[in-house]
Amino acid sequence: MKTLLNSTSELHPLTATTSLHVEIDRCKLIPFSCSSLRASPCRSLPSKPLILSRATSNFGQMGLFLDGSKAKGTFWFRRKGVVSPHQRFIIAVAQAQPDRLDDDNAEQEVDKGQTTSMSMDTASESQQKSSQLKKRIVFGLGIGLSVGAVVLAGGWLFTVAFAAAIFVGSREYFELVRSRGMTSGMTPPPRYVSRTCSVICAFMPILTLYFGHIDVSVTLAAFVVAMALLLQRGNPRFSQLSSTMFGLFYCGYLPCFWVKLRCGLAAPALNTTIGASWPILLGGPTHWTIGLVATLISISSIIAADTYAFVGGKAFGRTPLISVSPKKTWEGTIAGLGGCIATSVVLSKILCWPKSMLSAIAFGFLNFIGSVFGDLTESMIKRDAGVKDSGSLIPGHGGILDRVDSYLFTGALAYSFVKIFLPLYGV
Repeated sequence: MKTLLNSTSELHPLTATTSLHVEIDRCKLIPFSCSSLRASPCRSLPSKPLILSRATSNFGQMGLFLDGSKAKGTFWFRRKGVVSPHQRFIIAVAQAQPDRLDDDNAEQEVDKGQTTSMSMDTASESQQKSSQLKKRIVFGLGIGLSVGAVVLAGGWLFTVAFAAAIFVGSREYFELVRSRGMTSGMTPPPRYVSRTCSVICAFMPILTLYFGHIDVSVTLAAFVVAMALLLQRGNPRFSQLSSTMFGLFYCGYLPCFWVKLRCGLAAPALNTTIGASWPILLGGPTHWTIGLVATLISISSIIAADTYAFVGGKAFGRTPLISVSPKKTWEGTIAGLGGCIATSVVLSKILCWPKSMLSAIAFGFLNFIGSVFGDLTESMIKRDAGVKDSGSLIPGHGGILDRVDSYLFTGALAYSFVKIFLPLYGV
């Protein structure tokens, strides 16, 4: 503003009562006192409106519209490289009608520009949400088909793909631990420790498939990491140990139950109709095991729970569920529970496992409980970290943890149900 006034030789003096209006970005007029501004004192203000414009190298273009008859004016500013439609409109009016544009008309034009800007912003926001939804659907379908193919394949393909996802998810977890929101109240583990833990977590499912169990490996890994933290330079902190141990449990140990469920339960599902007609080239009837059927039902139930909870919350959500995740409601949770149990029952009839209706309902209920608490656990971590998403790897979805949080606890519950509950009660 000062540069503009000093560099213009034709500028006339502004009296102490002169009132300027500043319009920046959103056409909102802000009273601005210019009683301290002085230029050449030898001329009076002209009776006709005067428009001054100047391009600045650092900011963009600024201009001043003066109405000598009322000793008032309008100051406008356009950022460099950014010209919104309502700014073009105001500038064009000021330049095309300098003889008739007085201060009242200028304010009216600015009000019109502001209304136009708000409507255009609303339309732009709606278009952005629509584009985001399309992106979520496209990438969601792609991920679903890929995961379905990997689950059907099983064996080493399933395990290696799972290990890669665990590695990325564990990296996201330790980045959350090192975020500014977390570090304000705790000391994060050293970066070399977090990277080592990510590698250990990635190897856990491979060791689970190879040895058939993971208990000894987890214990050994926890011991090595604890020693590395205690022997580091400086003062070791308990927060470093606790966040690292939880990372090994959350990102490494819990996901291994999916490997035990899919690949460890190798008993054939003899009553499955699909398995009886399964091509020999793809493994034949023996490819359809109890582990495969249980994994498919569990994953499908979790997807149904998330979908029904989202739709039910949008349509009927009124009562907040918990402060950790403010957008979740009791209405959406109940809808998710119904969808999860219904999906489990329907698939149990199609795949002929489990045998009884009560077992199918119990299996769906366990899947829902695991998915809800897994989701809330990651929401708590992100809330403390002060971030919305754990990462940006998947467009429209966020990070890996944002997509698999509902599955982390569910694998252990599903495996325990199939391994302990069904043989114990024979249902």
